[in-house]
Amino acid sequence: MGLIHRQHEELHVKEGEDGLFVPPLNYAMVHKGVYRSGFPSAVNFPYLETLRLRSIIYLCPEPYPEANTEFLRAHNIQLFQFGIEGHKEPFVNIPEDTIREALKVLLDPRNHPVLIHCKRGKHRTGCLVGCLRKIQNWCLSSVFAEYQHFAAAKARVSDQRFIELFDASNLKRYGHAWTHPHSSQGSISQGKCI
Repeated sequence: MGLIHRQHEELHVKEGEDGLFVPPLNYAMVHKGVYRSGFPSAVNFPYLETLRLRSIIYLCPEPYPEANTEFLRAHNIQLFQFGIEGHKEPFVNIPEDTIREALKVLLDPRNHPVLIHCKRGKHRTGCLVGCLRKIQNWCLSSVFAEYQHFAAAKARVSDQRFIELFDASNLKRYGHAWTHPHSSQGSISQGKCI
């Protein structure tokens, strides 16, 4: 395993028979079989192959590039696109209904392994993962710490406010396996405040 530095970020790179496997920008595991990242490029495809993805949740409104679409076809990966505009303005609302629909796809284990991504893997991806953490009963300080880790200096108060106010109660039934220790998926207790 090697180490590559990419603008203030350390990337762990796997070495395979055909060379280096490079993960996408802002890549991390969210939960067993659930990953997050920025937009993958062709250099990341060998790494993504190792994940054996079934699905990708794409959170941008732009059409998926042909090279990426071809990669999905070649590996029988289903694309779920939820076009959320990327806004820098502080008072632009994040579409709550779109986040709810994306969460339903994310919480369905038939779609796993799944990669969630937007352009940089910071704001839109951070909001979706933050709302997932609320379903997992994480305390807000841990949710915000994770969001800020990926957003870094570009953390947005409006995103954190959206996550704080997001009502996850009607999605808990979809996330039963994510929050109950005796279910088939197990549970995550990391990040919970006791």
